Amino acid sequence: MEDLGNYRKSYEKSALMETHIPEDPINLFHKWFYETEEFGGVDEVNAMMVSTIGLDGFPKSRVVLLKKFNEEGFIFFTNYNSEKGKALTQNPKVCLSFFWPIMERQVIIKGIAEKTSDLISDNYFDSRPLGSKLGAIVSPQSEVIPNRDFLEENLKKLETEYQHKEIQRPKHWGGYLVRPIEVEFWQGRPNRLHDRIRYQLQEDFCWKIERLSS
Repeated sequence: MEDLGNYRKSYEKSALMETHIPEDPINLFHKWFYETEEFGGVDEVNAMMVSTIGLDGFPKSRVVLLKKFNEEGFIFFTNYNSEKGKALTQNPKVCLSFFWPIMERQVIIKGIAEKTSDLISDNYFDSRPLGSKLGAIVSPQSEVIPNRDFLEENLKKLETEYQHKEIQRPKHWGGYLVRPIEVEFWQGRPNRLHDRIRYQLQEDFCWKIERLSS
């Protein structure tokens, strides 16, 4: 068995105190997101882990890219017929998580996923590069395929078919809006006494703020 016990790091870059946080977690997420981007050293600051409960009853996590966020929640795009899409149809409860090691920070978001409007999905699809548009059509995401050539050959056919045609968003592809009900901010601190602040949405739509022990 490989022993990783000596992989250690002391977290000392920042602190997270109740006296310096907003009442709304989206505002704090906005601050942390752009601080991380401005600090540099993160290839894709919008990369996040999406965890769902699969049709087989097991949780499954995968990395996707956050494409929009506002006071309503967090938006990503995918194939609705994919494994994650089918999981969200059966159980829309989802967890999103961000890890920004260069800032020694994590954000964990529990929420309820719902499909975005056709307008939002259409607008984002139209903004994608040509190859990404064709990829959304050619790939039966999460399905078993015979080999890599299957995708490459189908892509070549589509490139010819759409050479002089506008590419419309396929109906099986679009966005999900995750409306948060709980957001936890984690700031690494020395001696493993990390700062953990949790926001929980209340019935009156205000946020309850609590500190959690590390």
